[in-house]
Amino acid sequence: MNLKRTWLAVPAVFALGLAACSGGGDANSSASGVAAGSSTGIISTNGSEPQNPLIPANTNETGGGKILDAIFAGLVYYDASGATHMDMAESIEPNEDSTVWTVKLKEGQKFSDGSEVKAHNFVDAWKKGASEAMLSSYFYEPIAGSDDEGAGDLTGLEVVDDYTFTITLKAPAADFSQRLGYTAYFPLPDSTLEDMETGGEQPIGNGPYMVAEGGWEHNAQIHLIPNPEYKGDNVAKNGGVDVIFYSSLDAAYQDLLSGNLDVLDALPDSAFATYEADLSGRAVNQPAAIFQSFAIPFALEHFSGEEGNLRRQAISYAIDRDTITDTIFSGTRTPTKDFTSPVVDGYNDSVPGSEVLTYNADKAKELWAKADAISPWSGTFSIAYNSDGGHQAWVDAVTNSIKNTLGIDAVGAPYPDFKSLRTEVTNHTITSAFRTGWQADYPGKYNFLAPLYGTGAGSNDTEYSSADFDALLKKASSATSTEESNKILDQAQEILFKDLPVIPLWYANVVGGWSENVDKVVFNWKSVPIYNEITKAE
Repeated sequence: MNLKRTWLAVPAVFALGLAACSGGGDANSSASGVAAGSSTGIISTNGSEPQNPLIPANTNETGGGKILDAIFAGLVYYDASGATHMDMAESIEPNEDSTVWTVKLKEGQKFSDGSEVKAHNFVDAWKKGASEAMLSSYFYEPIAGSDDEGAGDLTGLEVVDDYTFTITLKAPAADFSQRLGYTAYFPLPDSTLEDMETGGEQPIGNGPYMVAEGGWEHNAQIHLIPNPEYKGDNVAKNGGVDVIFYSSLDAAYQDLLSGNLDVLDALPDSAFATYEADLSGRAVNQPAAIFQSFAIPFALEHFSGEEGNLRRQAISYAIDRDTITDTIFSGTRTPTKDFTSPVVDGYNDSVPGSEVLTYNADKAKELWAKADAISPWSGTFSIAYNSDGGHQAWVDAVTNSIKNTLGIDAVGAPYPDFKSLRTEVTNHTITSAFRTGWQADYPGKYNFLAPLYGTGAGSNDTEYSSADFDALLKKASSATSTEESNKILDQAQEILFKDLPVIPLWYANVVGGWSENVDKVVFNWKSVPIYNEITKAE
């Protein structure tokens, strides 16, 4: 999810070096902010009310992240396959040991209010996120001056001139440039830096789209229009995007079938058996960088110390992932083998300890009995989920598997919407297990581990902390090659398999569809439609 992105806003259907620079702009871009020869129709798509005001460093969930990715542009961007390209940056160059990175910006790039994007807009935005310990501040942890949670004064950032700044890291990080397309690294205009409250409610970005005047109707929708100031590679080829905040996926799917919705990036489980026939060639089912799980807070009774470790292991063994993915998801999920994703480089389905993800009723009962010998079980085991995300079927299946295997009461605990669930999770006031997930921020294994399980990380929903795990994260981050880093990250996963801060469930495909009204619909490596490429007649 957790989160960007904790993947809680979307349903259960559903978190390297730089590629060749793609140049200074799109040859087809026009002064209007819409690509020449493109369509003018407004695309409608599903979404959810953002948890917080739209400040990039304080957004780590998919509802707000989807909008921010459309209205802001970072130093780099990721194409449909996950390759990294220059966006606002002209160049990003490391020194010999990758501890100091020099960023040069393209000149003439502007925010939607007409002000120019300069080096201080990046530096001051990141410093603001760190100094106020915003939700994504953990992404600043590698930068000199931050603490282990990414908060503090980022002394490693220095403005050289209007279009150049340097980033000094605490330790070498060969893949650091790959991370810089994530929302935490977006710039902020001077007006927002001076008035964050207004900037969050009326965001001014530098991306392909901008929020229309009065366009954010809370709990209903947000209307995005092309940004005439954007001159990058991802210029809009349509007249805008309306993101509609649906209360249920079933309602969104019916709108899609009736032609009242153009693009749906997740389908309700009720449609899995019929969507291919329903949509007749206008559907997608492809692997995406999405990992799904549920978390058990360490503060819950019976889930701390040795007893808690035994119960977590028992619950994981008690879940029949193969049967659930076959019967509930109709081939749109794959049972997990690790804590990352098969679509990222270095995926390993044989990390020592991963056998805990295999259904084994006898082992589950044995471990549960050992935990009972420490402190007898009492009460009901429940998993919280947001009702607007299409999760009830799989939560019921998982809790039934636990109930039938261990002989305890286990049930789902529905919340009315994503925001109400996420608020309790973020505030650490939730009193049950709860569904989690991760939609990758950038295509690397490190991104599936550090933001979710590192001590103090912004998406560490269970407040898990392991000194050994943290040490391996730092070692992996400082590795001189991706291959070396991935091997170290597998050692870190061995610790996760013992502690189980979350219970891994399955990897999700992106399963979505589109109406007959739109063309050129492509879903990217992390399951998100590439909205600026979609065309629609007015």
